[in-house]
Amino acid sequence: MHPHRGSTILVLGILSLVVCAVCGPIAWVMANKDIAEMDAGLMDPLGMEQTKAGKICGIIGTVLLILGLILGVLCAVFVPFFIGAVASQGSMQ
Repeated sequence: MHPHRGSTILVLGILSLVVCAVCGPIAWVMANKDIAEMDAGLMDPLGMEQTKAGKICGIIGTVLLILGLILGVLCAVFVPFFIGAVASQGSMQ
């Protein structure tokens, strides 16, 4: 049996929430692989709870990463438009 990576996955999941959202998808993918191996009996099942907690944190971190990217794109598209509109109104008066 392989040793579990529950602690590593949990740390990556927490890091995705606090510091670096890119760690979220990594934790999620690692957790999926490890849970499948634990269910198949190939990996030590003692880390199942940590792995599941890391997976949940990774999912939340991934969702926050996607929302941040969408918000960043919207700001990059619309902020110059609004700045231009405000500047043109000021020059018309």
